[in-house]
Amino acid sequence: MVKFSADIKRTPAVAAWGMLQLVFHGAVHNVRKSHTSAVLGLLINIFQSLIMLIGFYLMFSYTGTRHVAIRGDYILYLMSGIFMYMTHIKAMHAVMKADGATSNMMKHAPMNTLIAVGAAALGELYLQMLSAIILMFVYHALFSPVTIDEPVGTLGMLLLSWATGAAIGMIFRAATPWQPRFFGTVANIYTRINMIASGKMFVANAMPTVVLSWFTWNPLFHIIDQARGYIFLNYGPRYSNGEYPVYFLLACLTIGLMGEFYTMKRVSLSWSAGK
Repeated sequence: MVKFSADIKRTPAVAAWGMLQLVFHGAVHNVRKSHTSAVLGLLINIFQSLIMLIGFYLMFSYTGTRHVAIRGDYILYLMSGIFMYMTHIKAMHAVMKADGATSNMMKHAPMNTLIAVGAAALGELYLQMLSAIILMFVYHALFSPVTIDEPVGTLGMLLLSWATGAAIGMIFRAATPWQPRFFGTVANIYTRINMIASGKMFVANAMPTVVLSWFTWNPLFHIIDQARGYIFLNYGPRYSNGEYPVYFLLACLTIGLMGEFYTMKRVSLSWSAGK
């Protein structure tokens, strides 16, 4: 717990630094609370990504659709979609399940829901980035060298996938206390839909225009396609852009924060009794 001495003036900078420290310690707590060991939690996360990677590899190999992939390392092509998808979805669920206004943690000042949400999102980002780095390192060391054309742009897209997932999670978080089962189901449906609608299994430039219109609503589709443009030298995205996910992020974050503030003022422990 962060403490401030009585003789230190609580300037905005000091208050912000104290909040960042709380978010950091909260993130560490969130990483470790799901499992008895933080290493076990990381291994489980790596295993989930690995299973998805193997599953898609086998599916594309046996269906003969590998030829539609981007010219370059095929495993890196699969990784680019899976890592963005996992980061987006995991961030959304982490924010949804973060401690709320009725949690016992909120009884300890200066803890608040904003810190809880930030800690949950940051903890999930740490897990996803570390999982991606470990899997790519193992692949690089044992199978084939990994070459990323523009690493900074790729990292930016990964962060954008995390931020948009957290922003969508804020909307679900604000709405869930009103109808937990309904909005919990909607969140699960969104997760399942994004298995396909994220476009991680397709190359946007090779998709027919009619089919393309089914995907362009999804910010994750744009993020994954743009990320592949940064990763592969020979791929230039034509049907996606990086501005749409940013606008989508700002809109969802605004709605989510407004909804969270409204719900926080009205939520009570008795709400879930009849639901």
